[in-house]
Amino acid sequence: MADDLDGLAAEAWLFGYPLLLMDATRRVMTSGPQATPVNAFSHLREFPDASFTKVVSPNADTLYSIAWLDLRAEPMLISMADSGGRYWMLPLLSAWTDVIASPGSRTTGGGAGTFAVCGPGWDGSLPDGVERIDAPTALTWVIGRTNTAGPADYPAVHALQDRMRLEPLSRFDPTAPQPVSVPPLPDDIPGAAPVEYVEALSGEAFFTALGELLVDNPPTAADAPAMERFAALGLTTGQPWNPDALSPAARQAVLDAPAAGRAAVARAKAAQFADSPGGWSTLRGNGDFGTDYTRRAFVAQIGLGANLDADAIYPGARSDDQGRPLTGAYRYRIHFTADQLPPVDGFWSLTLYNERQAFADNPLNRYAIGDRDPLVFAADGSLTLHIQHDSPGPEQEANWLPAPADAFNLFFRLYWPRPSVVDGTWALPPLQRVD
Repeated sequence: MADDLDGLAAEAWLFGYPLLLMDATRRVMTSGPQATPVNAFSHLREFPDASFTKVVSPNADTLYSIAWLDLRAEPMLISMADSGGRYWMLPLLSAWTDVIASPGSRTTGGGAGTFAVCGPGWDGSLPDGVERIDAPTALTWVIGRTNTAGPADYPAVHALQDRMRLEPLSRFDPTAPQPVSVPPLPDDIPGAAPVEYVEALSGEAFFTALGELLVDNPPTAADAPAMERFAALGLTTGQPWNPDALSPAARQAVLDAPAAGRAAVARAKAAQFADSPGGWSTLRGNGDFGTDYTRRAFVAQIGLGANLDADAIYPGARSDDQGRPLTGAYRYRIHFTADQLPPVDGFWSLTLYNERQAFADNPLNRYAIGDRDPLVFAADGSLTLHIQHDSPGPEQEANWLPAPADAFNLFFRLYWPRPSVVDGTWALPPLQRVD
């Protein structure tokens, strides 16, 4: 019986991990005197640098427009201006990290429009011309991305960001100034990055927080069998978690759950990257995880806010094409023939991260390289990217992605990928170590 409880508690930890990580990320991003509160857009006006740690695996290709929605009181309305042909996307994620909807160039054509994000159980009426989006959880994350071709492109993107609107239904007026938001939330996460904070919680602290968050962020209908099982650990939707009501064996299982859950995530990560043809491992099926709680937790840990496959595919690499871990002690290259360049309708880029899934500091402040950069192609139309600690020399520096001296990993972002990318018939060239 104790073994069953241990496995059940580990499953419950994996089940709740994305929810707690979403809430921790929300608190970090909306707390403090300089932070943007809930129900308001926060626009990143320039690309993040190596000091940015609030979100794991950030990108250096788009300027973010981020908002955390609290839908308990009423719907929030988002109004977007016509992008003039510029690629943008505005995915909305539930508190469980599933993508609810993804307005943008791919789905709505990039034209102007207003969307009402409605929380659980809301059954009111909306103004004419407003598209309804039903969110299954009161906590909803909006992660807008606008294609940005470097600092010279900032002013044009800023103009689009300034025309984005976010306001409650009760104050919806497209002609009025942007409404003032609620006061900031208290800062109750003292300096910890969200992943570190959540994974450092004791079993009792984790389950207590999970019980509280379940009140306004209910599981899906597909989660009902799991919730029935979790009742043996005192977890029920809408009720505080009470450790005093548990048997000694159940309480011990809860105490042991974080270590078991972290180990399960580590195994899932190892298995994913073990299947890495050419060094690349491609996660598919993101943004709609169903009841695969281990995979959902693993994806949240390495890239919270992952997109639907139709919006973006992110092959990742932690080793080269021979299975050797990536490290700045060696040089690497990726060679594309002219007919092998990434087939996308949006854009592509290669981004490098350190072991904490943050950008790695380097003298060029270059954290990604892609099709909007002034890359140097060979006479035959082929392209070689260099990933290494030291410069490959003046002639190839345009194609150089600087690496730290120690371990690192890579993400290859393919936005609005064509069907051959989504179904896997197109593959990245091997990631080769140059000895």
